[in-house]
Amino acid sequence: MKDETKCLHSGYHPKNSEPRVVPIVQSTTYVYDSTEEIAAVFDDPTKSLIYSRFANPTVMAVEEKIAELEGGVGAMCTSSGQAATLLSILNLCGAGDSFISTTEIYGGTVNLFSHTLKRLGIECIYVSSHASDEEIDKAFRPGVKAVFGETIANPALTVLDIKKFADAAHRHNVPLIIDNTFATPILCKPFEYGADIVIHSTTKYMDGHAVQGGGVIVDGGKFNWANGNFPEFTEPDVTYHGISYTEKYHEMAYIIKARMQLMRDFGAYPAAHSAFLLNLGLETLAVRMKQYCINAERVARYLASSDKVESVRYPMLPEDPSYENAKKYLKGASGVISFVIKGGREAAMKFMNSLELASNEVHVADIRTCVLHPASETHRQLSDEQLAAAGIEAGMVRLSVGLENCDDIIDDLKNAFAKV
Repeated sequence: MKDETKCLHSGYHPKNSEPRVVPIVQSTTYVYDSTEEIAAVFDDPTKSLIYSRFANPTVMAVEEKIAELEGGVGAMCTSSGQAATLLSILNLCGAGDSFISTTEIYGGTVNLFSHTLKRLGIECIYVSSHASDEEIDKAFRPGVKAVFGETIANPALTVLDIKKFADAAHRHNVPLIIDNTFATPILCKPFEYGADIVIHSTTKYMDGHAVQGGGVIVDGGKFNWANGNFPEFTEPDVTYHGISYTEKYHEMAYIIKARMQLMRDFGAYPAAHSAFLLNLGLETLAVRMKQYCINAERVARYLASSDKVESVRYPMLPEDPSYENAKKYLKGASGVISFVIKGGREAAMKFMNSLELASNEVHVADIRTCVLHPASETHRQLSDEQLAAAGIEAGMVRLSVGLENCDDIIDDLKNAFAKV
């Protein structure tokens, strides 16, 4: 590639020092000196940039930052959190394979696992996050390729015993995939407890401002893909001239396979400008997560004291069922609270419609306080049995506490309760 093109597409100029912000490389293509150079890159896309369906310098800078935050060896950004979840599974499973997931996960993920992947011939086997070692082991069968769970479940707010599920996965020589969206690497680093792959919906706390959607997959780099269960990692890939991912890329085999096979074919890559906005959110993530936790714990205590509330789920409350796991794995429980209003579905909806400061919206983990009624909104596609398995009651409200003055947030809640 020409020297001046390298400068252009990396955002650097030979006479200048490193830029203070990540530059936006608004380009889909990259110029080379010869057809031979392009041919070499198509043989091995890690040598240089091919096309912005695979990689973009702005996005790559953000991928590197997220990998470092999580303590992984590499990362790949996607256009949404759902895309990250999908590709993390498809990188391991094909028709006839299966994987295990905890029941307490996001409703959109349940739909993806139970229906969309089923149509592709991939079965999801559900177990409770409270399952014993024996119950988890019984869920394994030939063809199981992974275990999946959420650090802090959305919206049940169950805190997963990561080490227990990692140990179970490793007993059966498969990796543990953890969705770390609510915790972020500021509050929990799942790799430290045995997880092998971490994913995020970066749309949530990492972005924090509700300005763009995105997702990311992070490779921990420690799983042994050559253990006999994953021949697609060790045997020659005919689509890339016989490359063996484990032999050529070693600890980065998983994330490079995901990029070379799945991102090439699905093209679910974010735009450079989206990555630029995501990076702005990452630069304040540590400060914001601290304040979310402070505000949310105070609001959770208020809700627990209200005679209008049947129950409150917030892992940092000593009475919460996940309190012990929260102390073990978390440095805080984020800004998300789930609580059940007395009076069920109708009371919950009337309460939400009476709020003024908090927004009634299909979002969470924003700088602004927002609320959502899972049973009638995000999880409306689930049956009553699935709702119960996911820890969702008819009167449950998911409250995402923002960064406004905490007194104002509580006053808004009080005024809405008075109208129920």
